[in-house]
Order: sequence, then structure tokens, then C-alpha cells
Amino acid sequence: MFQTIKNAIKTPDVRKRLLYTLLLIVIFRLGCYITVPGVNSVALAEALGASNGLTGLIDLISGGAFSRFTIFAMSISPYITASIVIQLLAMVIPALERLSKEEGEAGREKLNKYTKMLTIVLALIESLGIYFSYRNAGIFVDQGFLTGALVVLSLIAGTSLLMWLGDQITNKGIGNGISVIIFVGILSGLPAGVRTVWNLVFTAAGFSTTGLITALGIIIGAIILVAAVVFVQEAERRVPVQYAKKVVGRKMYGGQNTHIPLKLAMAGVLPIIFASSFLTFPAMIISMFNTNIAAETGFWATIYKFSIATSSSAVPIGYTILNAIIYLLLIVAFTFFYTFATFNPAEVSNNIKKNGGFIPGIRAGKPTTDYLSSILSKITWFGGVYLAIIAIIPMLLRFTSINIAFGGTSILIVVGVALEMVDQLESQLVMRHYKGFLE
Repeated sequence: MFQTIKNAIKTPDVRKRLLYTLLLIVIFRLGCYITVPGVNSVALAEALGASNGLTGLIDLISGGAFSRFTIFAMSISPYITASIVIQLLAMVIPALERLSKEEGEAGREKLNKYTKMLTIVLALIESLGIYFSYRNAGIFVDQGFLTGALVVLSLIAGTSLLMWLGDQITNKGIGNGISVIIFVGILSGLPAGVRTVWNLVFTAAGFSTTGLITALGIIIGAIILVAAVVFVQEAERRVPVQYAKKVVGRKMYGGQNTHIPLKLAMAGVLPIIFASSFLTFPAMIISMFNTNIAAETGFWATIYKFSIATSSSAVPIGYTILNAIIYLLLIVAFTFFYTFATFNPAEVSNNIKKNGGFIPGIRAGKPTTDYLSSILSKITWFGGVYLAIIAIIPMLLRFTSINIAFGGTSILIVVGVALEMVDQLESQLVMRHYKGFLE
């Protein structure tokens, strides 16, 4: 990895892309400190100091922009949601499926356009929800229409600017612009995590031996977690495929051996995001209509407390345990859903059969489909349990006195994006190498 980065810096064109990406990252980080107009900073600090942790995932990927209520407070989360919705709709709407599979680059551009349009709609809904949730908390200078419109438009403009920055990084930078923005947002919380570990060792009373042991445990655990994430992200189950020889005219084609790579964590971090959004959605809706619901009792208050149980230490332990169990079950369920939605064993089996291929020892057609489905089910069980373990780590830390922003989900996203960035740099270096060779 380090050799790839070193070679990238030495290559003029790639170095230019890296510097351009760095410039856009600086713009992103500056925007994370520009407060939305009409916000009372003192009241904001008091309101978020007693936050229930409901929007922790948004604050995580926004690099703390939400807790500061800046123009990038919503980060790129509306775009992520819109992308997921468009992907799911493409599986059930034939017109969108044709755009994604049959119409090439033009079709993908249209899908991207639809995604951006849906992003603006979702950003409008989310910004309205944020405004109404905090309007009665006194963080705005007044509760008039103009202030509300200014806040909503500022939040929508911030998300739109982040979409543009992501496109620029993708087209003129190192690629994967949206992922890079999320990566930088999460990584910005690393200094706070280091400071927390440091304070465990050097407390106000002086050096703490117990704190040192705890800090070493955290560091070793983090290293093991990163190694495990890298291993699982790179691991794959290779299904061998052979293609029979065939004669076309005077030439013979086929006769090659290849394989189908099946990733152990094919769904990535999306099942965690799905499950978290699914559980916290009721609380977001309820809090829009009743900002004091946390202090009340009754049916809706119970639903609200259950919805935020895994993100708030003020909720009774019974709610937390039940919420955690449902949360983990949802992660496994969404892992199966997303994996089988993106990889269709029947479609892959038909493609192999059409091209004269077969899996050794397995007959073409339905037996191949069943064989691929069996392998995919086993891999998906592993992936679902793996993601559930990653997601439960922050819950376990909540029952201790340790408060570290860098949890399992953060490491999963950061490591995954880092590996993608290295792959992008390697592909650009290879492309320039071949270009120079041909010239």
C-alpha cells in the first residue's frame, strides 16, 4: 500500500489528482465549521450537550458537522439514502433495470441524475425534520418563517455542495468521491479518540496504571479489529468455472479456466446503515411532532425510547437489550436481502450456460443455480454475523466509562474506503504505465 502511494506521488498526473483531491477535502473541512445562519451558538451547545444520540451516525460521517449545526450538518446521508432507494427500485422497475444494465454509460448518467433529484427531495424532508426537532429547543434566534426557510435552504445547499465535491473528486481526483468524503468525515474524529485514550493514562490526579492497561487493551483491540476487517474485506470464495472449446470459422475459442469471486462481506456496511435507519426512523418522526417526548410516558413515549435505546444511556436496560437483539437480527436480515438482490444465482447460472461454461462436477442449469445459492447462503450467514459483531462493539462500550467515537462501524467504513482508494491509485498507475509503454 505504501509503495503504491509512493509511486502515485512520483507520477505527475496522479500527483496532480491527489493535490486536487486534497484541496477539495480542505474545502469540505472548512465547511464543517461554518454555522448555519440564524443559530444561537450558546443555546446549541446546551441542547446538543443533552442530546439523545439519535443522530450519532449522521454526526459520525459528517465529521462533527451536525453537532456544530453547520451547513454540512446533514453531510452526504441524503445522497446515500437516495442511491440505496434507486438501487432497490432498479430491481423491481423494468425501466430502471434497463438503464442500469442495458444502456451503458448513458443509462448510468440518467440514473445518476434521478439519484441527485431524489437527494434534493430527501434533503428537503430531512432538513425540515431537523428544523422542527430543534425549533423548540431555542437554538434559533427566532421561530419565524424566514429563519426556518434560511436554515432549511442552508442545509440543502450544504448537501448539494457535497454532492458536487464528490463528483469533482470522482472525475478529476482519485475517484470514489462520496466515499472519500465519508472517509475524511469519520477520520476527523480520530484525534478525539486519541485524546480520550491519552486521558485514560494521564488523568487529573496523575499517571494511572489502570488507565494504561485499559488504553493498551483498546489499542490492541483496535489493531485486531482492523486486521479482521481487512481480512474479511479482501477474502473471497472462488467458484471455479470451465468453458468448453468451440470452433468459430477457422478459429478455436474457449477452453479456459476461470472463477467467480464471491466476497465474504458482499453487502459491505450497508446492512448496518439500513438497520440503524429502520430502528431510529420512528423516533425521528415522533420527535418532529413532540420535542418533549423523552420526558413523557405512554405508548408513543415507549416507542420513542425503544427506538433510541441503543444510542442513549438514559433509556432503561430492558429497552436496550430488546433493541439490541432486534438490531442484530435486522442486520443479518438486511445482509441476506442486499446480497441476494445484488447477486442473482439464477442469472449468473444462465450466463455461464449461454457462454458454454460449467462448474466442475455440477450440471448446467438448475443444479448450478442451487449450488451457487447454497454457497452464497453460507457466505451471507458469515457476513451477517460478522457485521452484527462489528455493530455490537459500540453497544458494549456504552456500559463502560469509555467514550470513544471510533467504533466498529467507523473502522469498517474507513478500512473499506482506504482499500478502495489504494485499488483506484493502482489502476491509475497501471493505466499510465501502459500508456507510456504504447507511446
